Amino acid sequence: MRAVATIVVFALLALAFLAPAQAASLRAGLAAYERQDYNAAAAILRPLAISGDPRAQSYVGYMYETGRGFPQNYNVAAYWYFRAANQGESTAQYMLGLLYDKGDGVQQDYIKAHMWLDLAAAHAPPKSRDYCVRLRNAVATKMTRGEIGVARQLALQWVPVRELHGVAVAPAPN
Repeated sequence: MRAVATIVVFALLALAFLAPAQAASLRAGLAAYERQDYNAAAAILRPLAISGDPRAQSYVGYMYETGRGFPQNYNVAAYWYFRAANQGESTAQYMLGLLYDKGDGVQQDYIKAHMWLDLAAAHAPPKSRDYCVRLRNAVATKMTRGEIGVARQLALQWVPVRELHGVAVAPAPN
């Protein structure tokens, strides 16, 4: 029993030191990206994305989509967007919705495009919300009423799932 308590204490101490380091690494990765040093950004952000950081996952997805720091690959971009979107990251939800609308890296699916764009609009900061709504509504013009209803139902049923060290752990608290 004492050994278990010791392990728990060390694990908590490790996490206490890891969180600030991870935040500093994310800032460094974003700064490298802003400097257009995409190779450095990729080297910093990819390990964070692998460990489950949704913002890093969103950036890595974008870097794969645009070929900045990584070879352009829509399939891999969709993978990273999905991981971040599934955690509630609104930019990734938006970008994943666009991929489903175009069929880039995923099979074209207007229902999934509408669902992800609807979720992005719901979670986006106020300045971005109208743009997400306009794009969701543009996708809706390609759909039947029934398909729109299915997409809305999927969005209503969606529950974010947090990752801990790259593993989905449980639905996130609302």
